[in-house]
Amino acid sequence: MKLLVIDIQKGITDSRLFNFDEFIDNTSRIIQAARDNQIEVIYFQHDDGPGTGFSIGDEEFEIAEQVHPREGEKIFTKNINSCFGNKDFTDYVKDENTLMIVGLQTNFCIDATVKSAFERGYKVIVPQGANSTFDNDYMSGEETYKYYNDMMWPKRFATCVSVDEAIKLMQS
Repeated sequence: MKLLVIDIQKGITDSRLFNFDEFIDNTSRIIQAARDNQIEVIYFQHDDGPGTGFSIGDEEFEIAEQVHPREGEKIFTKNINSCFGNKDFTDYVKDENTLMIVGLQTNFCIDATVKSAFERGYKVIVPQGANSTFDNDYMSGEETYKYYNDMMWPKRFATCVSVDEAIKLMQS
């Protein structure tokens, strides 16, 4: 098993997110449990390209302090929603069976990565409350979160479990 921590970057990690405090707490617990159980933690940063304010070298591109990687933990950059758009990452996890996925945003990079991992034959685990998103013109952040975590992913693309259950899976 490997833990993917996707796009928890300074420019989008703030109180505008659905259940912000719970999201940070749950994600931090998952990351710490992975470290405690010798499960590799892999970080991703989304790069929208030069001049966007969300690119390599920009403050908003940096990983948020609340979940900052430890020295030696891998960090991959991507410029499409799915982490599998990064060939180095795809090659790195080719012999892995299970991926646990946390991060931002539920309806963009998390959804794309969950489905891409499923299509490649990985067992995908999504700890509930460890992904989030913003309100948009069509749905609130809460509605979007529930749509994916309660309806779209379970029994199709991923095993969606509580944070406590996810931690138990890491301990076994």
